[in-house]
Amino acid sequence: MKKNLLLGIMCLYVGLSGCADKRKYHDTIKSGIASDNSEMVKEILLFQKELNEEFKNPETSPLPDRYRKDFEGLDFFQPDTSFRVIASLERTVDAIPFMMPTTTDRLSEEVVFGLVNFTIKGKNYSLEVYQNLELMETAEYEDYLFLPFLDNTNGEETYAGGRYLDLAIPEGNSIILDFNRAYNPYCAYNKKYSCPIVPKRNNLDTKIKAGVKSFKHKSNK
Repeated sequence: MKKNLLLGIMCLYVGLSGCADKRKYHDTIKSGIASDNSEMVKEILLFQKELNEEFKNPETSPLPDRYRKDFEGLDFFQPDTSFRVIASLERTVDAIPFMMPTTTDRLSEEVVFGLVNFTIKGKNYSLEVYQNLELMETAEYEDYLFLPFLDNTNGEETYAGGRYLDLAIPEGNSIILDFNRAYNPYCAYNKKYSCPIVPKRNNLDTKIKAGVKSFKHKSNK
């Protein structure tokens, strides 16, 4: 896993200037698009495997040592390719940057890059997708898009504060949203982190039964 600045922007240790390892704990979504269902499922299972490996690694894990030492794996929904959709991307023109609240006093400077419009199970939805101004200045992440969202599983099957998706600016006006890659912010595992709060605008009035479930240490199960 290559080193980068993303965790230093999206999730900071409370009271510190950056995260301990400056690494992402998941891979950026691959640009290749699987053409059949079996290949899609393989990609989802690989994502889950790599995420678990990073949580086990003390250099990349957000888990406190007391949880990491007996960590066996995250809980995931079963892969479901109906939650992998092609969305239309409606780009925002001359959007004004704003300060996105986080779980602490820190503010994250973002700009609305555009709207993603898509259909899941016959219903239409629209979400805002963001660019972080600091990441935009780095060559490695100049095309990085941040998609935080809420849904009706929050507080029950998934983390109450919502989940995130990582995206990249596409060449055209369509973009793949694979909710099987939805992950929890670091503060779901460790209160020492400061994470962006999902805007209410990005609330999906449906159950997204895909991606990472809420974290329960086995001592609390």
